[in-house]
Amino acid sequence: MAQDINVKELKERLDAGEEITLVDVREAYERAQFHIGGAFIPLGELHGRMDEIGAGKEDEIVVYCRSGNRSSVGKALLERAGYSQVRNLTGGMLDWVDQHGA
Repeated sequence: MAQDINVKELKERLDAGEEITLVDVREAYERAQFHIGGAFIPLGELHGRMDEIGAGKEDEIVVYCRSGNRSSVGKALLERAGYSQVRNLTGGMLDWVDQHGA
């Protein structure tokens, strides 16, 4: 089980050009307001759409949502499906916007 990641660490890694698989598990109206990229699979659809993530079972995946609650559930779903390096973005897009703007 991988450790969760905070906004500061993720932003630094993305700014450094690291290839990180992102999965946004929010609803469409939330994504339309602001997002940081990655696959868009609402949490309620995640179980049936994991093949759209584009990452292997051993690849690092960061799951994000509005506050970190739904992405925590998404992380658990992915881990149960055999993904071993899943990280939840703690604080979600609320923290991202607070620290870096939209």
